[in-house]
Amino acid sequence: MNLKERLDALYASFNCADSATDPIQIVRRFQHPADREVVGFCAAALAFGRVASVLQSIERLLVVMGPSPAEFVRTFNPRSERAAFKPLVHRWTRGEHLLALMVVLREMLKSGSIENFFAEKYDPQGVDLSEALDAFSARARRIDGNSSYFFPSPANGSACKRLNLFLRWMVRCDSVDFGLWSRVRPSKLVIPLDTHVIRVGRCLRLTRYTSPGWRMAADITGALRKLDAEDPVKYDFSLCHLGMADLCGFNREQGDSNCPLSGLCRPGRRDDSRRRSGKRRASARPSDRR
Repeated sequence: MNLKERLDALYASFNCADSATDPIQIVRRFQHPADREVVGFCAAALAFGRVASVLQSIERLLVVMGPSPAEFVRTFNPRSERAAFKPLVHRWTRGEHLLALMVVLREMLKSGSIENFFAEKYDPQGVDLSEALDAFSARARRIDGNSSYFFPSPANGSACKRLNLFLRWMVRCDSVDFGLWSRVRPSKLVIPLDTHVIRVGRCLRLTRYTSPGWRMAADITGALRKLDAEDPVKYDFSLCHLGMADLCGFNREQGDSNCPLSGLCRPGRRDDSRRRSGKRRASARPSDRR
């Protein structure tokens, strides 16, 4: 099989709600679209680090937010909620940052939804969502500067992994993603660039770049767009979890792996790619590369 056939088969094998442990499963517990949108943003915002830690941090935040997170945000009072947020910590993110995020989300919901706030600066004719993300993040940072880590910018070179993850959940529609938004087309999405997508993307020659960032994310997305112009990011979930589950043949001898993409990799580059990726992760400051 060629690359598209193999990736389509991999996508199909992961396209079920419980195919892999993922933060989106927490979002799925909520049935109301407004709650899913708010919880989805919070879950994606905390989606960096080890998956077990990510899930625990999301659950701790949801305990504070209560059974209706959207209503909690709409009526949020930072002064009265400050004590409840103070103990919340996820890696370098502290309660004060999450408090600021709630303030930003409250202002967004005054537009009716996060989608409405995002779409105010969205150009359907754009190649992708880079300009819309720049405007979205800039407006959010102006609301509360303490939220800046949650709102990076493609213009500054960030891969915007967590924002692109949230957009994938909201825009795409299949057994994994919700498809709650109607004003953004899946063809405009950019892949959430995490460690596993970087590895597989380089092994499959989907990108010419070696450093994580917006250019690499757009490059990988462009390569996937040639395989599926209408829905290039549909491959993200399966590629990411292929790596997370250690099913990828990366850094193993050719022929010794049961990797479903075996034989399509760039030969002789696995060790070098892994060494660079590992070195970068070990030395990176808080960033949006993951």
